[in-house]
This record gives sequence, structure tokens and C-alpha cells, in this order.
Amino acid sequence: AQLEGSPRPPTDRWVEVAALMQRVERDARSLSSGRHTLSFDLGPAGAVAGNEAELLGALTNLVTNALRYTPAGGRVGVRWLRRTNGAGAFEVVDTGPGIAPEHLPRLGERFYRVDSGRSRETGGTGLGLAIAKHASRRNGGELEVESEFGKGSTFRLVLPPARVR
Repeated sequence: AQLEGSPRPPTDRWVEVAALMQRVERDARSLSSGRHTLSFDLGPAGAVAGNEAELLGALTNLVTNALRYTPAGGRVGVRWLRRTNGAGAFEVVDTGPGIAPEHLPRLGERFYRVDSGRSRETGGTGLGLAIAKHASRRNGGELEVESEFGKGSTFRLVLPPARVR
């Protein structure tokens, strides 16, 4: 609700990718407590235009979900990459249970949970992806999702070329 009522983030404030990724990595390692194999790839040096707190919140929500749903011993990878068209993407890949195709269109809806019966086991409110999706859009980007049931998921926060340097 706070995101919806606030002005759009300016396009002249630049956030260093490395600093953002370091904060996410520190939080992820703490949350995982050694239960997962974690990898963080800073990729090419760069910066993104937008609201640092919103971008950090979106990325943190994606990583937190990956850790929540990936069983102990699984892998979660986070990386920054540049696309050939100049866009940039923060990518979160996990070896969790994956998401069945029929649920993919509803991801990002407030309070939507693929399996509400697991909420006690995994925690959360069903708002993380909605926040990530909204923050992505507010900062000029999009949230992409690829998932294969039983094999894992990939979430990408993609920012357009005008917001990447």
C-alpha cells in the first residue's frame, strides 16, 4: 500500500549493483544458516536507476522465497546480468519444488499462495511476489518467471536499458 501511494522513483538516482548484491548476499547467508548452497555472481560492473529501498526489497523478497521453498541441501543462485539489448536483470534461480504451470499466471497477486496448506511450514503472507512485481514496475522494469514443476524456478527483475549503466 505504501508503494502504491508514493510518487514514482526518480530516474536520476543510481544504485551500484555490487552494493545492492552484497546486502542481499549478507541477508541470504544469514537466513539460510548454511542449509543451502548459495552462489552470488556480480556479473559486469554497473548501476541501476531507481529507488534503492524498493529494488532491495524486491530482490530480497525473491531470494527469501527461494530460500523458503528450496529444501535443505538445495541450491539458490543470484546473479546480475546484462542482456544484448542493454537491459539488466537480477536473476534468482533455485532448485526448489518448482511451480505448476496453472499457477504461474496468478503469481504476483496479493496473498496468492500456490499451496496455502504449506503456509505454516514455510511462513510468509503471500505478499513477497506482489511487492517484488510492484516495485519492479515502479522502477521501470518487469518481473519474469520461469518454472518447471519438480525442478525449480527462475525469477528475474528486469530493468530497461535506460535504467542501466
